[in-house]
Amino acid sequence: MKLISGLLVSLLFPLLVFKTDTGDVTINKIQVIGSHNSYKEAINPKLFKLLQARDSVGMSKIDYEHISLTDQLNLGLLNLEIDVYSDEKGGKYAHPKALQWVKDQPPFDPKGEMMEPGFKVFHVIDLDFRSHCLTLKDGLQQLKAWSDAHPDHNPVFITIEPKDEKPKNPMFSIPEVFTEKTFEELDKAFLDYLGADKIITPDEVRGKYATLEKAVLHNNWPTLKAARGKFLFILDAKERKKDLYIAGHPSLKGRVLFANAEAGTPEAAAMILNNPKDPQIKELVKKGYIIRTRADSDTKEARENDNSSFEAAKESGAQIITTDYYQKSTHFKSDYVVSFDGASKYFRLNPVFAGKGTK
Repeated sequence: MKLISGLLVSLLFPLLVFKTDTGDVTINKIQVIGSHNSYKEAINPKLFKLLQARDSVGMSKIDYEHISLTDQLNLGLLNLEIDVYSDEKGGKYAHPKALQWVKDQPPFDPKGEMMEPGFKVFHVIDLDFRSHCLTLKDGLQQLKAWSDAHPDHNPVFITIEPKDEKPKNPMFSIPEVFTEKTFEELDKAFLDYLGADKIITPDEVRGKYATLEKAVLHNNWPTLKAARGKFLFILDAKERKKDLYIAGHPSLKGRVLFANAEAGTPEAAAMILNNPKDPQIKELVKKGYIIRTRADSDTKEARENDNSSFEAAKESGAQIITTDYYQKSTHFKSDYVVSFDGASKYFRLNPVFAGKGTK
């Protein structure tokens, strides 16, 4: 089924809309749809059945999967989300414990990628570990290959979540904690495997303004034309990890990712507000900030065929709307699907700025 889906996407690709005639619009005045936990493959059915028997509610929340990163981009999605775990020496996550609980599961890491040093990409430690890119290196190389093949693509927004929380269950593996050194290595990975020429950085947006926030409040985001062929990364972290990423880099000087910094701080530019009904989203958007929100979570809206959160997300003006259901679920019966009306299903001009010009 995945092969057929990928083939259809490839055949239809020339017909899809990836750029518009509105190149002078700045990137904060558009609205795009993308995916949540974009790398995620399904949990093996045999294993899922066992886990479901232990925790039916918890497992229902992660009962979804995505097509490959390239197939998502080919569909026209313009936002992805990638979770990263630090693995300085390599091999820390190479043997997920759930592989031992059910026999005859498909191979997990046939190429031995998990043994290599560097950041790993998966959802839940020891449980939900299958991924379209086991390593960040591989994921970034996939993005680069796609971008090189489609150099005029609209900018792609990507949230990066650094995961190091200690599991509540003591039987599960404990991840490496992100440190100042870890974040330096994270920035380096983006530059090494994707390339500086493909990244919209905080320095670029700040320009000659005293702080990044001042630049944002003066609409100094690049235009769509200038941003074509590029990616913009947002660090999905709060408190300690966010502060650690900012430390020593006022206004994110020299950093690769935008931080999830609060309005009123020098680093404020792109924020993550997951509740689409939060009234402050529209006000922040109007001021010039870029906001990521969600149309659905934990499979709830999809199971209930409830579009209200998606409608609220559209109305809020949040520039980035994530979903697990840009296509209908293959895990349970539901008609729930998230897309805009019109030819460009995952891109449109932002309704908050309708009739207000491009600058």
